[in-house]
Amino acid sequence: MAGAALIGLAVPMAASATEPCGDFGECKVLIEINSSDGDIGFHFLMDGDDLNSARLRDPDGTKVFEDQAKGPLTEQKLTETFAESAEPLCWADPDADPEDLEDIVTLEEFLDRWLYGTYVFTGNSDGGEKSEGETELTYHLPAAPQDVDFDGSMITWEDGDDLGNCASAIELTQLVIAEVLPIHPEDVLVETYEVVLEPDVDGPTGNLKFTIRVPGDISPKAVTVPADYLASLPDDTPVKIEVGAIGGEDNATFTEVDGFCVNEVEGCEEE
Repeated sequence: MAGAALIGLAVPMAASATEPCGDFGECKVLIEINSSDGDIGFHFLMDGDDLNSARLRDPDGTKVFEDQAKGPLTEQKLTETFAESAEPLCWADPDADPEDLEDIVTLEEFLDRWLYGTYVFTGNSDGGEKSEGETELTYHLPAAPQDVDFDGSMITWEDGDDLGNCASAIELTQLVIAEVLPIHPEDVLVETYEVVLEPDVDGPTGNLKFTIRVPGDISPKAVTVPADYLASLPDDTPVKIEVGAIGGEDNATFTEVDGFCVNEVEGCEEE
């Protein structure tokens, strides 16, 4: 069971690219799903040197993003660019704002919008120097972790077979049969789990997150939260747990569970 940890602000991206990408130091496109909230988004990262502009094209050659340095930034230059799309609901959440329900994008509709295949990053520097790199988007979507629990010191979870509120196991099987998905999420190999414990409060305490990544083949699926971290939180601190399954292509599916209480004395107040 893992005991080491990074305590601080969580990284905003589910997974980060680590391999060179042509002329770029790194680049990556990926799909991130929140199985609990039932939303889905497209994320991308590019990291180059002294760029004046940068852009991204999908497998059809359609430009989906462009960034242009202006004013002082033309002297300072661009390097790393990270962005993520809006994350529309992929299901009719009965508790959602009616306006949000007008913008539902089902999993199948999302995959029709974001084509699998080669995405091309390009950039321009002073003197007309050009940078180019390629990376792949796949539809290998890891299943959502299930049975996420916290006993006051240890976070545990199990493998799942669906994408939570975004798609049931039966719906996913139908998408595989229809060849919309190449593989059922329960059969996608998890390379890494990202585990986060976050105080569910406003103010400085809310920023004291515990974050750790562990191998996908960890057994049992459990992470021990350091006692000194827990001791740093005030009495009766409500916390929520997030466990993300990250595949080899960096696509990620997260499960969030709240309602836990740390250093309980009088009990955590319910929101």
